[in-house]
Amino acid sequence: MSDNLIDKLKELGFNSYEAKVYLALLKHHPATGYEVSKESGVPQARAYDTLKALETRNVVVAIGGKPVTYMPVRPDELLDRWERSFQGSIKYLREALPSLADETVEPVINMRGEEPIFKHALEMISNAEHTIFVELWGRESDILYQPLIEAKRRGVNVNVVAYDNCRLDGIEVYQHSPIEESLMTGRWLILSVDDLEGMVSTVGKGDRPPQAVVTRNPGIVLVIKELIVHDIFLLDVEKNLRSEIEKFYGSNMLMLRRKVLGVNTVGVGV
Repeated sequence: MSDNLIDKLKELGFNSYEAKVYLALLKHHPATGYEVSKESGVPQARAYDTLKALETRNVVVAIGGKPVTYMPVRPDELLDRWERSFQGSIKYLREALPSLADETVEPVINMRGEEPIFKHALEMISNAEHTIFVELWGRESDILYQPLIEAKRRGVNVNVVAYDNCRLDGIEVYQHSPIEESLMTGRWLILSVDDLEGMVSTVGKGDRPPQAVVTRNPGIVLVIKELIVHDIFLLDVEKNLRSEIEKFYGSNMLMLRRKVLGVNTVGVGV
């Protein structure tokens, strides 16, 4: 008796005895409980109990007489019935479960280490269907460029804010004003996909491992996306009205940065 067949029947709700009894009946029927026990290897007392349980579930049919014999329901009929039942259950659950999920608070997941962070970022980009908003630096762009260009080719709206003058051929990039990295605690990667998932990651200096938070919480995802959108708006305005902005706020909006962030903000960007 094939262990694989038994395992597959167990996946569909049979226990071990039920699977063995049904397979034994398929090989030899009609059969008495004694014959089923002998063929299946199931103890005789348990074979009778199992046959009764399968009869209740319309998997076997009892034929009157002394002794009572049993016939299996044809495999195609049984599988068709199960398939209809499963499809009906799945359809119902697809409609019913989301209403419960709406009440679930999406967690914020903490990640550490470059490999898991970039693996997840690549998955987010590869699964994007509508929009990608991302802020990145040159070293990170080397890793993410190919997935970003592939997303654009399949019709995804890709929006990139870049630091340290990195270029992404084939993608419009909004260049952030220069920031002196030596004065910072590290670089960052900010990513929002389809208004469904967001990531904020920092790549620290020295021995500090990269860290990230990832979430599908709608409120946090909205903030992450709007942060990038806000930067894009300001960068486009700065590009087109540079002389007027420098007149009021100085080069690289230094006076505004000092006003908002304090006097010791040289090289720190917004």
